[in-house]
This record gives sequence, structure tokens and C-alpha cells, in this order.
Amino acid sequence: MLIRLLTGLAVCAAPLGVVMAASPAVKTGVVHFRHAAAGEANVPELFRLPEHRFTFQQEPIETAARQIDIFAVTLPSPVETPHESNNTVHCEYFRPVGDGPYPAVVVLHILGGDFDLSRVFCRTLAHHGVAALFVKMPYYGPRRQEGVEARMVMPDPHQTAAGMRQAVLDIRRATAWLASRDEVDSDQLGIFGISLGGITGALAAAVEPRLKNVCLMLAGGDIGRVTWSNPEMGRVRERWLAAGGTRESFVDVLRPIDPVTHVRPRADRRVLMLNARHDEIIPRECTESLMRAFGQPEIVWFDCGHYSAIRFLPDGLSRVTRFFANSP
Repeated sequence: MLIRLLTGLAVCAAPLGVVMAASPAVKTGVVHFRHAAAGEANVPELFRLPEHRFTFQQEPIETAARQIDIFAVTLPSPVETPHESNNTVHCEYFRPVGDGPYPAVVVLHILGGDFDLSRVFCRTLAHHGVAALFVKMPYYGPRRQEGVEARMVMPDPHQTAAGMRQAVLDIRRATAWLASRDEVDSDQLGIFGISLGGITGALAAAVEPRLKNVCLMLAGGDIGRVTWSNPEMGRVRERWLAAGGTRESFVDVLRPIDPVTHVRPRADRRVLMLNARHDEIIPRECTESLMRAFGQPEIVWFDCGHYSAIRFLPDGLSRVTRFFANSP
């Protein structure tokens, strides 16, 4: 109900037109994943990728939008899991009509996997001249294999760490795909996510040098602490302690995928954080920890909780759009 309402509010803010998408042709191609100027030396080993080439497929999605085109994009994940469906990264590309060059942004979804909410942000960004690539993270949507219980976020922190690593490496490939587009300004790439998407986006921004514009909503760091203290994690804590684990060992498992472990201030990076003053899921101290790691960027505190942030969706949508559309 919450997400349906969020989506309904945001759709009202996204202008719609009356024309169908472009050519029905399916396009295939190859992208060269090149290292940034500084190479991979400053990328944590867990998230490094060698220079390589990967294939992609792009197919138009029918749309009534007048100023944008939408495409389904698939590419192989750099991580091969035992579940075939999860090894293909499914994306939706919202492209402003025209030659560009446009700034571009990777958009990530929430823990519940509500894709319509992400599409609202993508559609609005594209209508304001920002190319947006919605990336579906591991084990979500078409990546979830029937009969398989595996998820990106699991009660076992080791499995969660593996899922987060795959998500970040998928994002690195998706960023390379965006950078290869003729209509995209490859020097103005960014990332946006809400809640789980914001946490994952912060981690991706820490390890992918090309992501210079970073906007995170309802996100924070110290994720081991966030997970351990979550009221819904009671049974997980009980099982971990019963198996001989401790709070400290639980946090240690998640430390390599904690944004605060890897984020450092960068002079060439813009960051905007949008957070809830009374967040019952992401404690304020965790938000402030991430803020310090980024070097004290601009932060907006909405007077709400994690779930009641619905009241500030129109404001958040406007701030996110202005942030990426006005990138220098």
C-alpha cells in the first residue's frame, strides 16, 4: 500500500505524452570496460574488474511519453552464480529524445523491489534531460529463479555480502554501458538509490571512479549495526548467537561491503543526501557516519520516519531531478 501510494503521487509529477517509442529493432553490441585514468589500484580488491569486453542487448519498450524513449537492456553479470536467471543483469534505459550529450544516472530500487517507484524517478529525470538506467539488482524481478530461495539480502550475512558484491560489480558494468552511449556525457555519470538502493549506491560510488554525481535517499553507513539493530532481525540475531557468533563477528562479516569502509572524500564528486530525521530503520548516527565519510556533503533532513517519508516524495523527486539535471 505504501509503495503504491508513493508511486501514485510521483506519477502525477511526471509529464506524459502521446507517442509510441522508436524503432522496434533489437540492437546488440559490445562494450569495452576500460579502467578510469587512475586504473584499479585505488579500487578495493573485492570490487576490481580487469579490462574486458561484454555484450549487451537493447530493445525498445512501448511508451506514451513524448520526450523520451525507453529500452529494455540486458547484459551479463560479471559474477556467475549457481542460478542461471541471476546471471543476467536486467535494466531499463530512459533516454531523452535528442543527440545530447546528457548527464546520466544509474537508478537503484528499494529492498522491497518496487520497480514502479524507480521508474517514476527515471521517467522524471529523462523528461528533464538526464538519461537514467534503472538496474535490477541480484535476485530481483526476472533475476529471481523459480524455486530458489536465494535473495540479495539474506539472514546469513555471508550471503548478503556476496549479493552486495555482485550488485556493485553489476553496477560497474552498467556504468560502462552508460559511458559508451553517444548521447551520454561520460564525464557526468551519477547514481541514485533509496534505502537499500541508497546504501548499495554509496558503496558503488566508493569503488567506481566514473560515478561523480551521487544522490542517496534514506541511506546510511555502518550497515552491520543497521542490520543487527533492525527490529525485524530478531530471529536472525538469535540464530547467529546460538551458532556461537557475536554482534562483533556479525558486523565483521559485513564490514567489507559497508560504504563507510570504502568511501573517501573526492574533490571531483558531488554528493546530496536526503534523509529522515526520525528514521526507525537507518539510525541517525549511521547516516551521519556516511556523511562524514563523504566529507560532510549537503544533507536534507525530512521531518519524518523511514516509511512516513511518503509525505516528502514530491519534494524529494524535485531535489533529485534538480541535482542531476544541474550537474556542472
